Amino acid sequence: MFQLSKRIGIDLGTANSHVYVRGEGIVLDEPTVVAMTAEEGRVIAVGNEAKEMLGRTPLDIVASRPMRDGVIADYAVTEAMLRYFLDKVCGRFRLFKPEVMVAAPAGVTSVEKRAVLDATLSAGAKTAYLIDEALAAAIGAGIPIAEASGHMIVDIGGGTTDVAVISLGGIVVHNTARVAGNKLDEAIAAFVRRESNLIIGERMAEAVKIQAGTALPLKKDLEAEVKGRDAVAGLPKTIKITSSMILEAIRPSLQEVIDAVRSVLEQTPPELSSDIAEKGMVLSGGTSQLRNLDRLITRKTGVPAYVADDPMMCVVKGTGVAIENLDKFKRNVIRR
Repeated sequence: MFQLSKRIGIDLGTANSHVYVRGEGIVLDEPTVVAMTAEEGRVIAVGNEAKEMLGRTPLDIVASRPMRDGVIADYAVTEAMLRYFLDKVCGRFRLFKPEVMVAAPAGVTSVEKRAVLDATLSAGAKTAYLIDEALAAAIGAGIPIAEASGHMIVDIGGGTTDVAVISLGGIVVHNTARVAGNKLDEAIAAFVRRESNLIIGERMAEAVKIQAGTALPLKKDLEAEVKGRDAVAGLPKTIKITSSMILEAIRPSLQEVIDAVRSVLEQTPPELSSDIAEKGMVLSGGTSQLRNLDRLITRKTGVPAYVADDPMMCVVKGTGVAIENLDKFKRNVIRR
């Protein structure tokens, strides 16, 4: 049957946002950054263009991340960003408002969930739906969630680590830890300042993590160049940092991720535990791509861990499947 209004799935991540349109697939993949004028609050840039401005703006422009730890930190900016996304995929002048489904971490409060739904409706959606991020990630990773069998998903994004055990199409046990990629970046920046008196921005910390970051010691250390400002002299300075130094910086944050996984495993009913021990757990989200993170989780929990295919897109793919098959996933979503 022909639908006049579009159905859209949005993975509103702390670090990156992805948009899925029914019949078209993933149409947008941009950093969750918005640049606005300081006085009027007018949006100048969103996504990649705004990310380029982070830490480089004049006094009259503010570039910021409106999402923090998986939830809305700045309501007005998030609404402006959602409106930008909808305008980009539906056109600014639309006859029919779209139906929009947004993924949110399972551990957020009802107030935080309501804020996401309200912002989606204010941005121009006809109907707003909310799906748990872990469930969406499991669907997107191709896990057969409807089976009467235990499946475990660990979604490690920019702001949160979402861990869930899924059976018969629903979440049995879940835990959301507000530690993920951004916390690793902050830990690297703090380490570099403490050890080398060098002040670096979040973009540099992220680049270093991607280039040389690891969750376990490597046979041969990787090196990355770090550019920043000398905290003592106040002048530009460049140093070299190795993967073993990065590991030392991020180890406490990685332990928090392990603790979140362990806590879910401890609460899982025995029947489902045996399923998980046999099948292992699936890792999704951008941070799951950190070198050796799957091996670290396997070593610390005794349960095999595998990184999903295209881990960054699992949540948006799952959200897209859910919005396309609303009748099938009706009990898994909140509607407004």
